[in-house]
Amino acid sequence: MSGRLLGALETRLLTLYRSIQLLATLARGDAAKDLEILVLRHQLGVLRRQIPRPRLEPTDRALLAAVSRVLPRARWSCFLVRPETLLRWHRRLIAGVWTSPHGPGRPPVGQEVQQLIVRLATENPRWGYQRIKGELLRLGVHVSATAVRSILRGHGLDPAPRRVAVTWPAFLRQQAAGIMACDFFTVDTVWLRRLYVLFFIELDTRRVHLAGVTAHPDGAWVAQQARNLLLMLGNRRPRFLIRDRDAKFTRAFDDVFRSEGTEALVTPVQAPNANADAERWIPTVRAECLDWLLMSGRGHLEQVLRAYVAHDNHHRPHRALGLEPPDPLANLRVVRDGQPRRVHRRDLLSGLLHEYHRRAA
Repeated sequence: MSGRLLGALETRLLTLYRSIQLLATLARGDAAKDLEILVLRHQLGVLRRQIPRPRLEPTDRALLAAVSRVLPRARWSCFLVRPETLLRWHRRLIAGVWTSPHGPGRPPVGQEVQQLIVRLATENPRWGYQRIKGELLRLGVHVSATAVRSILRGHGLDPAPRRVAVTWPAFLRQQAAGIMACDFFTVDTVWLRRLYVLFFIELDTRRVHLAGVTAHPDGAWVAQQARNLLLMLGNRRPRFLIRDRDAKFTRAFDDVFRSEGTEALVTPVQAPNANADAERWIPTVRAECLDWLLMSGRGHLEQVLRAYVAHDNHHRPHRALGLEPPDPLANLRVVRDGQPRRVHRRDLLSGLLHEYHRRAA
């Protein structure tokens, strides 16, 4: 039997004993009882003058609380405490008997981890809760996304804008093995010269391949980028290639992949969701990189994009991959001890991008 139940049983026995004494007192004559009450009140007044605040044991509180339920409220002036105190004792008595014991609960997040979460959110205002959780996992710190949200709210930091999910990617993830997608996007330089960027993305790993940058994307150039990609992939030939109906993707482009056993799948007219992964990567690279830089020319754009693609493939957490990067570096040791000490920040593109690693002990 637990100590709480023993205490409750002891309290009930003491209350029964006091009740028997009370019945014996009631059996006496009225004159004797009145005189005894007068003496007891006088002695109580003397004790109140000597002891400003008497200390009551738990059994005393239980007895007074039990008697208060029988004695009319108009006669409560005889108690040493106020009426609300008696009611509070009675509620505690009931709660102690019927309330189940609670466990210790989830341990609070340490101050060092909270400071690291605030640091990541402050230095990277475009990161959401899941992105911060993924970065913490890479640093060996296990914190839930809910805890990250509570900590940021407690420090007055607003959440990053939520992105709208689409249904096409959910379907493609189930069929993603051996599927690759490609697309173009444009970047205008500081001299108002428009450059075209061709990239490929593997749907199962989310690995991005930068094909090339040019100001004149004719059919011959696009076909040559397809050959370069297949040489770089080696034996990892995709089974399907998803592309849109852009006129730059000529028959020669499809023939390069068809010769290696890859079938080109052309999306329907005005259906960007049919190529959702490639279409989604374009606003990501713009929001995290290109919208914050001015490009001076093709060489500058290629340098920036290669740095971002390397960051995206080797470091950036992806929600579709369980907050892991598509191709983590082999020499990157991810620790799981939960200690955020010795965290080193590496700046890319003059501080536009940040990568966090554990320093060697």
